[in-house]
Amino acid sequence: MANHNLRISPKTVQQQIVEKLRGAIIEGVFKPGDRLIEADLCEMLGVSRPSIREALRSLEAERLIDIIPNRGPQIPILTWEQATEIYQVRALLEGEAAFIAANRATTEDLKQMRASLVAFGKAIRANDMQSEVGSTAEFYGHIMRICGNRIIEETLSGLRARINYLRSRSMSQPGRVKFSLQEMKEIYQAIAAKDGAAARSAAIKHVENARGSANEAFKLLNPKKSAA
Repeated sequence: MANHNLRISPKTVQQQIVEKLRGAIIEGVFKPGDRLIEADLCEMLGVSRPSIREALRSLEAERLIDIIPNRGPQIPILTWEQATEIYQVRALLEGEAAFIAANRATTEDLKQMRASLVAFGKAIRANDMQSEVGSTAEFYGHIMRICGNRIIEETLSGLRARINYLRSRSMSQPGRVKFSLQEMKEIYQAIAAKDGAAARSAAIKHVENARGSANEAFKLLNPKKSAA
């Protein structure tokens, strides 16, 4: 944890605190079950305790931390059963969103999707996990926007932080990011071809493969428990 830069620059301090802590949680700097001590966070980030408390409340709303009476904030332990439920919802909703997007995507929409894929490729070459997760989330953000179904977008938005946490676990598996890039390219190609059925199939395949990779990561974290 000592090598992870959490210091805050002067601009937009409150948002930076949330982003820094969110990134540290998603990247695994703080582990499931870890307690977050306010005094330690103040020292690490160089900010005041009220600012830390406000940031922790924001992260609690994203379900990235739990604030437990008489114990304070801690990183929740996401069980494999809970993760599986998230992947099931993703497969259903992202598949449908890709299907709709194939019928709605404009030339400009496709340009923005391509840019996210390029950014993801650069992040892979740089071995930059945070950028890998960020560019993947951006790619799917375009699909959600293009599909125009606010209920799908709102539902997945409520899961976004936990989805990104699971993405980081999945992408931590050797070779997974390259397969992930290829799968996302297949989603893009189907949308660009206006082939809704192929877009849905590619999106579901991507989620199912990510689930399998995350399964292996969970087994490493919990070797005594099978994540079958």
